[in-house]
Amino acid sequence: MEEQVMHAAPQPKMRINRLEVRDVTAALAQGMADFRRYPLFGLFFGGIYALGGLFIVVILSLYHQPWMIIPVAIGFPLIGPFVAVGLYEISRRHERAEPITWRGVLTEVFRQRERQLSWMAFAVLFVFWIWIYQVRLLLALFLGFKIPASLAAFATVVTTTPEGMLFLLVGTLVGGVIATVLFSLTVISMPLLLDHDIDFVTAMLLSIRTVVENPGPMLAFGLIVGAGAFLSLLPLFAGLFIALPVLGHATWHLYRRAISIG
Repeated sequence: MEEQVMHAAPQPKMRINRLEVRDVTAALAQGMADFRRYPLFGLFFGGIYALGGLFIVVILSLYHQPWMIIPVAIGFPLIGPFVAVGLYEISRRHERAEPITWRGVLTEVFRQRERQLSWMAFAVLFVFWIWIYQVRLLLALFLGFKIPASLAAFATVVTTTPEGMLFLLVGTLVGGVIATVLFSLTVISMPLLLDHDIDFVTAMLLSIRTVVENPGPMLAFGLIVGAGAFLSLLPLFAGLFIALPVLGHATWHLYRRAISIG
């Protein structure tokens, strides 16, 4: 009887490159170029993201929790990297001169549920849940039982009262830390997991190392992503139709500049 030996697939050799700010600007320019080449794909994925945000706002209003709309809207961009997987695939196919079709792109996106990228989705949603939990905790600590019943009243409380402004300050600091951690975990790991079959823990560690070894350019890109996502929320999430595809494509190109394979 022959003994069968299982051999693990060899892991690709990966090297972190030194980045400069010009790499970030070049990645953003490439992201805009990809969006212009394939605008319908970009608007489709951006629309899913925008409509998802509007759906959450409607649900919160129906359940009489309008005070949660602002925290949810601010935290909503945290799940953007996972939504942008389809955009990574479009940039990857363009780079390889492969055909870009709706069927091909969507099939690849749905195939990710059987790969390590699905575990990253759980990690992203878990961090989003932590954000919402800490908002509720800070509301209880600073506002207690004085939580306003309407969005307008809540906005007035957090901008005109000492307790509200303290809540806003601490919440912004805590949210900034959470966003930085999640950005470090996902900025490289998401496109990497689409591109190669490696485990998600290795991908997250490599993403963190990339940020640590290139703090200036990577954090500059993170600030651009955060500012772009936040500004796109103002007109009822409509800006996400443009911001998500441009930033999604740009993330792919930054990943290709940051990591050398083989």
